[in-house]
Amino acid sequence: MRANFCGCSAAFLALISFEPYSATAQVLTPFRYESQAQRHCPRDTVVWLDFGRERYYLKGQKRFASGHAGSFVCRNEARDSGYRRSPLGLR
Repeated sequence: MRANFCGCSAAFLALISFEPYSATAQVLTPFRYESQAQRHCPRDTVVWLDFGRERYYLKGQKRFASGHAGSFVCRNEARDSGYRRSPLGLR
């Protein structure tokens, strides 16, 4: 009985070790200037990404382009990387 269990475990481990991975990391391209980000993604909205809070801010929000721990990025890239929109309202 124990030998059968070990054989099944080895077969299972061999099966999952050869399974191809389909998950790929999303590329997040941060920019120092808003115009650089807009050239990178002309059909997307440029947002300010706050790395510390893991939030992004739209133009017109109070914390847009403020602080030292952030960068301009494309909104779709920020969303795909797991960042969320800030619930703070517009100015």
